Formats: sequence, C-alpha cells, structure tokens
Amino acid sequence: MVKPYKEEGSKKEQVALMFNNIAPKYDFLNHFLSMGIDKCWRKKAIKEVGSVNPKKILDIATGTGDLAFTACKLHPAEIVGIDISQEMLNVAKQKRQQFSASVDIRFELGDSENINYPDNSFDAAMVAFGVRNFENLDKGLAEINRTLKKGGKLVVLEFSKPRNFLFKQLYHFYLFKIVPFFGKMFSKDVRAYTYLPESVNAFPYGQDFLDHMKSTGFTDLKARPLTFGIASIYSGLKA
Repeated sequence: MVKPYKEEGSKKEQVALMFNNIAPKYDFLNHFLSMGIDKCWRKKAIKEVGSVNPKKILDIATGTGDLAFTACKLHPAEIVGIDISQEMLNVAKQKRQQFSASVDIRFELGDSENINYPDNSFDAAMVAFGVRNFENLDKGLAEINRTLKKGGKLVVLEFSKPRNFLFKQLYHFYLFKIVPFFGKMFSKDVRAYTYLPESVNAFPYGQDFLDHMKSTGFTDLKARPLTFGIASIYSGLKA
C-alpha cells in the first residue's frame, strides 16, 4: 500500500494530513500541472453522470469542490460533497460563497468507507482523482454502492497509464520528475507531489479497476481512456 509519508499511521490519516497541508495551493497546482486539461476531463465525467438525470448526487473525495460545481450544469436538486480533509472542505465552502447556482450544494466531513447516509440515498455518485487515496478500495466502492439507489450510477475519473510506448515514457518522466519539481517549488509539503506519481503507478487501472467495481456490486461497466490514456472515466450501475 502506497502512503504519502514514511511515518506511522494509517493511509487514511496520512492522506487527510497531506491534503490539509496542500489545500491552499491545491487548485493552482492542479490546474497548472495538468495544463488545464483536468477541467475538460471533469466536463466529460459530468456528462457521463448526467446520463441518468440524477436529482441527488454524492461527490466522494470532493476536495475543493470542482467536480461538484461542474455538476451544477445538470440541474440536480442536491449535491453533497464529502472529504476527509477539513482544510480542502474549507476551500470548497469559500468557493461556494462566490458561486451563483440554485442547486443545493453541501460540503461535509466524510469518509468513503463509512458514508453517513442511509441505503439508497443517491441517484448518482462520482469521484475525481480520489479512489487512489482510498485505504481499502473495495470497501470504499461497496459503501458507495450501498448509498446508491437501484440503477444509480457511479462515475470515477482517475489517472491511468498510456499504452503507447513513446507517450508512456514521456508521461512517466513528467509524472516522476516534473510534477515533484513544481510541487516542491510551490507547496510546503514536498512529499505530496512524490506520492502522486507513486499512487498513480500502483493504481489498478483499466480492466483491473472495472473488476473491482464488478466485485462490489456494479454492472454495465465501461472504461473510457482520455488524452492518450493519461486518465480514464469509469462508470457502472448499481445492480
């Protein structure tokens, strides 16, 4: 299991600490290091969420709320964003004050493996760049499944690995050399931006991740690579 730090403590505790540390610079670095492509990826993910016309949406590992705000274009009645990092949620709440939308958006402290909502509460659930950070992937996916209504949709946007040999080498260099360099330059938590490539490298992408979704109660599974396979959108319905 890849953890952010070498010290003692669960992955969950370390991930919360890491995001608390980098919250003030997170949005800037996220958009800068992805050269803005992440915004396009989020729009594609939200289009997938919209296929079930959801009225209530759960955004897991919401971070600073970018995916939740993008989902407002679907005009749901309610969006709930949960995250284990209070500092990231504080940024999301600040952004909410400046965001004009009639949608009821709430940001709450919450754990993907122990979601504080009853069974069958949501029409759709979504996670952007967060499943890599689950301490127990299958437990988190099963818990998300529990909170969805029958036929409810889960959409996951996550980093993956390019298959083209040349592009894969360039991507590997960028991820393991360039990203940590700029992370160190702009963030007070150097380890956060070495953890990122390590966690991407260890993540079960493609069919392997779909197998995890299948084993935790999802059906009608799909994987859609984005930008030469740098990221992927995964989707499935609650059986």
